[in-house]
Amino acid sequence: MIRLSSADVTSPPDAAETAEEDAAPRDEVRDAQLAAITEHLGEGLVGSHIRPGDDLWVRVTRDAWVSAVEFAQHGLGCTFFDFLSGIDWLPSPFGRDMDSQEDIVVHGRDAKELPAMTSGFAGGDTRFQVFARVFNTSKFFGVTFKVDLPDDDLSLPTLVPLFHGANWHERECAEMFGFDFVGHPNLDKLYLPTFFEGFPLRKDFPLLARRVKPWPGIVDVEPMPGDDSESPGDGDGEGESA
Repeated sequence: MIRLSSADVTSPPDAAETAEEDAAPRDEVRDAQLAAITEHLGEGLVGSHIRPGDDLWVRVTRDAWVSAVEFAQHGLGCTFFDFLSGIDWLPSPFGRDMDSQEDIVVHGRDAKELPAMTSGFAGGDTRFQVFARVFNTSKFFGVTFKVDLPDDDLSLPTLVPLFHGANWHERECAEMFGFDFVGHPNLDKLYLPTFFEGFPLRKDFPLLARRVKPWPGIVDVEPMPGDDSESPGDGDGEGESA
């Protein structure tokens, strides 16, 4: 994290800083793509980010979601549907969840305050986002679209009429995150039992199986020789695991 003083915030950039910005690498191809998308969407475009020579990220409103992807398909020639998925930007309330006994017993590790929520390239204003990537296979470039989902309405229009390949991706996303893709022909589960409750890819979903069997490599660790700390309940000081 960079900490700025008041002078840094209020002072205008000097000539060196301006020159550095002017010398920053540009991507004329993606600049043109973003300009075309911006002209098409208008206020439907919320944010964007270009990493020169790599990718273009565009964040849109829910109302502009289908229109944005359709424009990329027909206006930019992105006829290949790469993927669609969701993301939960909430920092996990469980941390590592199954911390080792070395962490807990020897070092007395306590739960720390959760870090601030961040939302990657092109930003985000909500906990949940859906993102999809389409690709132009003849000119070898892609566009990644992102959309915020408000907590009180986790729904989004389906992309299946544009790309049949979105069918499976939206079903998985609905199953794992609990999103509703309005107009999708069949959002039945792919992996989980029919009456399974909860959404495993949400950050607040506890991995109960790992409370029964910890992640491989996370094991009980006895204190180092000479350390007076003892495990809870080990009154004999042997450090024996239950």
